[in-house]
Amino acid sequence: MTIVGGLDLHRSQITFDLLDVESGEVTTGKVHRPDRVRWRRWLNELDGDDVELVVEGCTGWRFVVEEIQRAGFTARVAEPAETQAARGNKRRAKTDRTDARLLRQLAVEDRLPDSWIPPQVILEWRERIRNYRTLLDQRTAWTQRLHAELYHHGVAVPEAHVAGDQTRAWLGCESVELSPAARERIELAYRMIDVTNAELVPLAARIRGFGRRHPATRALAEAHYGIGPLVAVAVWAELGDCRRFAKADAAVRHAGLDITVHASAGHRHSGRLARQGPSVLRWALYEAAHHASRATSPDHDYYCGVRARIDAKRATLSVARKLARRSYHTLRSLNDEELFADIDI
Repeated sequence: MTIVGGLDLHRSQITFDLLDVESGEVTTGKVHRPDRVRWRRWLNELDGDDVELVVEGCTGWRFVVEEIQRAGFTARVAEPAETQAARGNKRRAKTDRTDARLLRQLAVEDRLPDSWIPPQVILEWRERIRNYRTLLDQRTAWTQRLHAELYHHGVAVPEAHVAGDQTRAWLGCESVELSPAARERIELAYRMIDVTNAELVPLAARIRGFGRRHPATRALAEAHYGIGPLVAVAVWAELGDCRRFAKADAAVRHAGLDITVHASAGHRHSGRLARQGPSVLRWALYEAAHHASRATSPDHDYYCGVRARIDAKRATLSVARKLARRSYHTLRSLNDEELFADIDI
């Protein structure tokens, strides 16, 4: 018996819509309070020789897909934006049941916009590099709060020196005019920065160690100026198997670095970054592109030309798009053993 089904995920329940292709019978229902145990039990109760289940690429898809594959069934992940576009104009309220039914119908009609399901090694390092970015953002946020508090009380500290031990000791002196509440907030900001660094520094060292040893990340770092071991891990984890992209520009679109165009009635508005892809990938490519401002960079002349014509930010974005295309070709040239090597760190 062949079964095709769509799944709509929520933390409180998984709504399913199953079609028996041979008989045309449709079965709907919900798995309440889903976790691995309950989901595994429900999968074991499915009666079918050939089962294909489709889930949208949203939070929670990983354990659902892993258990589907463990049960010996076929799992497919739908790209969220393209799935909603395939819905068309809504004629009635959107519900969990209609979402599950849409996924099932798209799969049956062979119109499902598939997303790539990465292997475990990429999923694990993707989690780690995203943790690193989260910690980095938290440290930046506390540093900005520290700057704002100092400026609010008329204390001038150079931006590059605010995190230094000398500045920290100077702010603790009574000669600096700060209110008691301001001192408390400044001390809190420094403590939070210390706590974040305690997690951030060893994680960064671990990611760099992996980046120096893994064949794919090492190939990226060796081939492209500006991409170091840590940034290489971010690019590899977020781009993954580039053979799923038809051309290099698709990698740029995946990163959200492409320019959107809005035109109506003969009027064309200025384009903006799409920002539709992984934010960590955009951050990594942008950080790598900053090195183009150096005289030793092979993209230095191009960077200077765009900067002179527009500005430095646009120049950096242009180089970031170039790096996305080059990374696409580098990763695409690797075989599965090099691309998905699982190295213990």
